[in-house]
Amino acid sequence: MGAAGAPWLDRSEREAEERPSLAVKLLRLKPGDTVADVGAGTGYYTELLSRAVGPSGRVYATEIQPAMLRLLEQRIQRRKLANVIPVLASETDPHLPRESLDLALLVDVYHELAHPQQMLRRLREALKPGGRLVLIEFRKEDPGVPIREEHKMSVAEARAEVEPEGFTFERVLNDLPWQHILIFRR
Repeated sequence: MGAAGAPWLDRSEREAEERPSLAVKLLRLKPGDTVADVGAGTGYYTELLSRAVGPSGRVYATEIQPAMLRLLEQRIQRRKLANVIPVLASETDPHLPRESLDLALLVDVYHELAHPQQMLRRLREALKPGGRLVLIEFRKEDPGVPIREEHKMSVAEARAEVEPEGFTFERVLNDLPWQHILIFRR
């Protein structure tokens, strides 16, 4: 999604349709946690994560598109998100510090990755031992989800790609209207 997709990310009905606030609550983050919003876009989830980890926590917000990163940086300034660090990533590397993360979150991002295995390897290196990799993806198993098929992922597809890269599947949460939350551990 290019910067032209920014209005979709910040649409007023997003909370009602996708329940991002609930998604972040279900992650059970603690004050002081260090997390990454990988493929942060305009920073919609970044802002929620920033509040969840509090002033003693840290949020790395990665983005590969400079135009999107500028929008993200504007949100950080506007909302005074002092615990957020914007990061220009590449298609193969999120450019995150080694063993620094309690959690790496990819919201509707994993299925878009050009080089998913390389990115998973870099994310695994950035996670602390026992850290969580969380994918939020539109449920492919549910034909009622009003999203094009190429923007959906099944639990089986995610597991088949993520587990071989050194992650252990922990559980799936189906509390959101259209998406599942897939939790893996390093």
